[in-house]
Amino acid sequence: MASRLTSLDLVNKCDGFPDPERDPPRYSEEMNRLYTLIWEDSEGPFPIGYVPLSVLEALQNTPESIRGPMAVDHEARTILLFQEPTTEPERTKLISQLTAHWRHSQTFRILKGWRDELWPVYGRSGELLFSIERVAMGLFGTARFGVHMTAFVRHSDDKSRYDFRIWVPRRAADKSTYPGMLDNTVAGGLMTGEDPFECVIREADEEASLPGDFMRRHAEETGTITYIYITDERAGGEPGWIYPECQWVYDLELPADGSVTPRPKDGEVESFSLRTVEEIQEQLAQGLWKPNCAMIMLDFFARHGILTPENEPHYHELRARAHRFIPFPGPHWPHWQHASPPERRS
Repeated sequence: MASRLTSLDLVNKCDGFPDPERDPPRYSEEMNRLYTLIWEDSEGPFPIGYVPLSVLEALQNTPESIRGPMAVDHEARTILLFQEPTTEPERTKLISQLTAHWRHSQTFRILKGWRDELWPVYGRSGELLFSIERVAMGLFGTARFGVHMTAFVRHSDDKSRYDFRIWVPRRAADKSTYPGMLDNTVAGGLMTGEDPFECVIREADEEASLPGDFMRRHAEETGTITYIYITDERAGGEPGWIYPECQWVYDLELPADGSVTPRPKDGEVESFSLRTVEEIQEQLAQGLWKPNCAMIMLDFFARHGILTPENEPHYHELRARAHRFIPFPGPHWPHWQHASPPERRS
């Protein structure tokens, strides 16, 4: 029988990249398989991603005419790349050329899931440096941004000690990533130029058939969650990609009379079911939830008083790990918190 997962186990599966201050030996071991992707501006170099050795080898084997100029410092273990050409649209075009070349040559299995969606990479002042095809971001370990929403209804009976039920989707069995696993009611990635609130409205329509006008009136932003995930084989492609992520988190209370309910629409979701807190806790313990969605659900439990310092021995660690520092520029940086992505771009 498989061992049951604790709340801390679930957090460790999502936030798997070691913290340099909490666990220096593991951090050093992890960094031995990585180079840091850096960017240079008027203030000097700063990190924007983690590049595995396999990607560095592929870069070195790719003609400069395809990938652009590159400077590798093996002593510092850094890669300076994509600085030329000098405009954001041209850099985005260059990266598209490079990743399309790798896709055509089948260099990395992860590129089989190509989505034709561009996701942003930011500089330290909030400027858009370039955009990358979403499935290729793991190759460079750059920060990713998205939205997650939990929909619930108020309901009291003797089947649960809590007065609400939560809508839980099951991912389609043919999805290229985490097929058949349980998920948050609505979730999706933030494309370049997209506002988080507009993103969650779009995803709510596409994945769950939730009306836009209802979403605009009732969806409530509760903050952001940050973590650094290391992929496993369920993520599609090779395991071991580094995903630093910042997610905007939303709650949505739906009418108890069932007049508005989530329904599958675009094929990403197989079905929705209305679950008690206790049922979800059991599903989490069995490892049935997609790792980062489990983190979002634990955050929901903490915000709604289900997880407390009194009943969860690792409560404070869970809260801290859900808001860990990510060293690459993005909305998780404190001085960015009061601006939406469109306002941050040059």
